[in-house]
Amino acid sequence: MDEEDFEEINYTFDTQLLLEGKNLSDDKVRDYITKNIEGDCLLVVGDDELLKLHFHTNTPWKVLEYCASLGEIYDVVVENMPRQAKGLKG
Repeated sequence: MDEEDFEEINYTFDTQLLLEGKNLSDDKVRDYITKNIEGDCLLVVGDDELLKLHFHTNTPWKVLEYCASLGEIYDVVVENMPRQAKGLKG
């Protein structure tokens, strides 16, 4: 991979988590993140008690803060994709 490939990564952090709570809505979470946190590749799936979230963003703390306000977050992973693309630990 050369330097040009790194320029295609617009959002540094691959942010993933599980969200456990009550009366969760994947549509509500998706809509909030889409409107309020810049990023791409958003995926929110699950049911009203457990959601899996995946999102590329430069501000992963905003995703964590929002999701933590809805319930308990765990299995949190935040990886630096440009570092990974260079073969470094993400």
